[in-house]
Amino acid sequence: MIISLRQVIKRFLRRGNMRLIDFPLWILGLIAAIIWIAPFIWMVSTSLKPPNEVMTKVIEWFPRHIVASNYQKVFEYPIARWAQNSLIVASVSTVLGVLFGAMAGYALARLHFPGKKLLFALLIASLMIPTEMTIVPMFVGFLKAKLANTYIALILPNIANVLSVYIFRQFFLSLPRELEDAAAIDGCSRFGVFWRIGLPLARSPMIAATILLFTQNWNAFLWPLLIVFEEDMKTMPVGIASFTPVIGSHTQLEGFGPAMAAVTLLSIPSMFIFLLLQRYFIQGITQTGLKG
Repeated sequence: MIISLRQVIKRFLRRGNMRLIDFPLWILGLIAAIIWIAPFIWMVSTSLKPPNEVMTKVIEWFPRHIVASNYQKVFEYPIARWAQNSLIVASVSTVLGVLFGAMAGYALARLHFPGKKLLFALLIASLMIPTEMTIVPMFVGFLKAKLANTYIALILPNIANVLSVYIFRQFFLSLPRELEDAAAIDGCSRFGVFWRIGLPLARSPMIAATILLFTQNWNAFLWPLLIVFEEDMKTMPVGIASFTPVIGSHTQLEGFGPAMAAVTLLSIPSMFIFLLLQRYFIQGITQTGLKG
């Protein structure tokens, strides 16, 4: 019995609870996903190739011979120390960024004070300011404060994050006031209402902000590159920059494998956290109110 393509599509849509009109959109999404994941597959594949298989006339997506020498070269460097520095900086910056972002978002959503709308407009407008414009003043300030080559210098600029404030503000605007009024009647202070009612209910935006901030802090490159001068204080992105292939055909071929191995190791924590929390991430981005 010959089944037409239309029947196959209908059966597929029935299993996925989709309409026929959604099928082209699903195909476009699948194509976009393939385009997005292709560089990642190429990166991992190159990290497992010997130098003579890196540059070939015919594109080879998978290595003919799998080698571990590229990763061995990476671990000849103090990469464990770099990873430790990145983990400390990213974790502390993310926790503080989420906490202060939640406080600021709650204040902008619930408190009434002069200039609140103007302040929020200025925060949103600050997103249009390139990071490079603020790097030099911060660099001079930290040098004068003698905080270079310290965790404080790496963490402090990342605590204030406008995106985190925006995510929490939008969530707290949709939070029913009846919950806060009931807590206030029971004797809760304004901070108590935020800490005991608002923050526990903000799980989804909290996870969304955590993923975004951790990824941003883990991959930060320009600021750690400027403020850190000692090898022991380097973060992963700064340390991995030393694996960049240099000019010259022979050296360049030998440098691609270790460089891709180093970048693969760098991408693992962000990928792991996103895959682990992707469900809550989507909820946090799309959520505009409480679900019954």
